[in-house]
Amino acid sequence: MMQTYTEDHVRADGRAIRLTFAEPERVVRGGLVVLHEADGVDDKVRLLVSGLAGEGWLAVAPHIQPSDRGLTGQDILAATDTTLAWLVDRAVRADLIGVMGFDVGGTAALVVAASRKLGAAVSVGGQGISKPLSDELPALVDIAGNLVSPWLGLYGDEGDEAAEAEVERLREAASAAKVATNVVRYPGANHRFDADPAASAEAWQRTLDWFDGYLR
Repeated sequence: MMQTYTEDHVRADGRAIRLTFAEPERVVRGGLVVLHEADGVDDKVRLLVSGLAGEGWLAVAPHIQPSDRGLTGQDILAATDTTLAWLVDRAVRADLIGVMGFDVGGTAALVVAASRKLGAAVSVGGQGISKPLSDELPALVDIAGNLVSPWLGLYGDEGDEAAEAEVERLREAASAAKVATNVVRYPGANHRFDADPAASAEAWQRTLDWFDGYLR
């Protein structure tokens, strides 16, 4: 049965942060922070949150509001920290909390995984590998070696040699981290995998397996 989602608001740094979340019908296995794409928390993100709840996770997506300078690392970490506290307030153990994101959210998930010790992290796509996504964010190859949370990166290269080389650079950088990392490239798939059902299904299963393996 598809899970339904609901809304909450919390205050942090003098401002309200909106949260969209979904709860499992039975036992909560842990908590997952879902970082959204550039379009914000839309129907695709709500579907993802509901799908994760269907797998037993209390899944919550903060509505991240970029600063006047565009999306910054501080914006990402502030929203994530507030959401992590929200999960802990709901009796989710810290070692059973992970983070994941798609596209821009995938970039954000790696930023979080290099700055916060969580149980696990997953990036599905993500820009800014060699060249920063914005002046306020680092290039991912510059921080991947500093990962402090076990991290899985899932990337489609759309059959482009330059995109393939970018993902391989990220794989090499992440291999220097002192935590478990894995980078999986899907030749010919786009960053959302929606044009390749087989890749999409395989990436979804890898995501679930990663969280199953580290959040326990």
